Amino acid sequence: MTERAEKALRLGTRRSTLAKAQSGHVAQAVRQLTGRTVELVEITTYGDTSREALAQIGGTGVFVTALRDAVLRGEVDFAVHSLKDLPTTQPDDLTLAAVPPREDPRDVLVARDGLTFDRLPEGARVGTGSPRRMAQLNAYARHHGLRIEIVPIRGNVDTRIGYVRNGELDAVVLAAAGLSRIGRIDEVTDFLSADAVLPAPGQGALAIECAANNVSLAAVLAELDDPYTRVAVTAERSLLAALEAGCTAPVGALADLLADGQVVNGMRLRGAVGTTDGSTLVQLSTTGSVPMSHSDAVALGRELASELLAKGAAGLMGERVR
Repeated sequence: MTERAEKALRLGTRRSTLAKAQSGHVAQAVRQLTGRTVELVEITTYGDTSREALAQIGGTGVFVTALRDAVLRGEVDFAVHSLKDLPTTQPDDLTLAAVPPREDPRDVLVARDGLTFDRLPEGARVGTGSPRRMAQLNAYARHHGLRIEIVPIRGNVDTRIGYVRNGELDAVVLAAAGLSRIGRIDEVTDFLSADAVLPAPGQGALAIECAANNVSLAAVLAELDDPYTRVAVTAERSLLAALEAGCTAPVGALADLLADGQVVNGMRLRGAVGTTDGSTLVQLSTTGSVPMSHSDAVALGRELASELLAKGAAGLMGERVR
């Protein structure tokens, strides 16, 4: 038996059901690429143990720091993150080796009695832990004359959906990608259009990181990279960085392709910043040509961020988390 077949690769993952599902998909892909065993190594992050709201404990990096530290200490060979949880500054000693093809980036509603968002009854209690969702859902409700109450919640998927099942809440808002990856997409009662609620920058995408000096592993993992997903999330995260906002700020962004029939002729980047009560929401978009380089995507994000700031976005984000 060769050393290649004997030595297992260690993949660091958070302990949640969703994180292990995401990491399991990546592990299987790496096994197919390398012929090597891939072991999941479960790591507890500060974001998993704290019961405080994410904005209160820092938001940015609370789910990834422990995983990154494990990679740098050599306890694991690489790690898988939800890309939306990554701080926008990439450490020099780690490399973002791959961004696999993105799942559906939209938010979804899981509501009692199969209700859609527009059919929620007056006074409906809707749970989310995201200031971004609060801002856009409240703004949408105000615009369409819906009277709902947004209730801050935390917890895993089971906990959040449990609030609906036990009658404490009428609905919760979650990410489509997460429910899809754990095989529970059939519990969705409404897919929220990005025209109504822009997702978090990078939502639906995964990030695979390894040590920057592990060149051979980085080259293998790079085979899992999807160039379109990477350039799209680069534009979204560039916008977030230029706003100097963290992953818990009320900022939505989505980059998608524009096509005329079968011909792709550009990429559109949309951004939204608002107050959590929905009283003010700034939404803008810009477009760039394709194919798009990394630097082009960064420039596109910065351009839209500048336009949002010129429209007063900085004053809508409250205390910004870097």
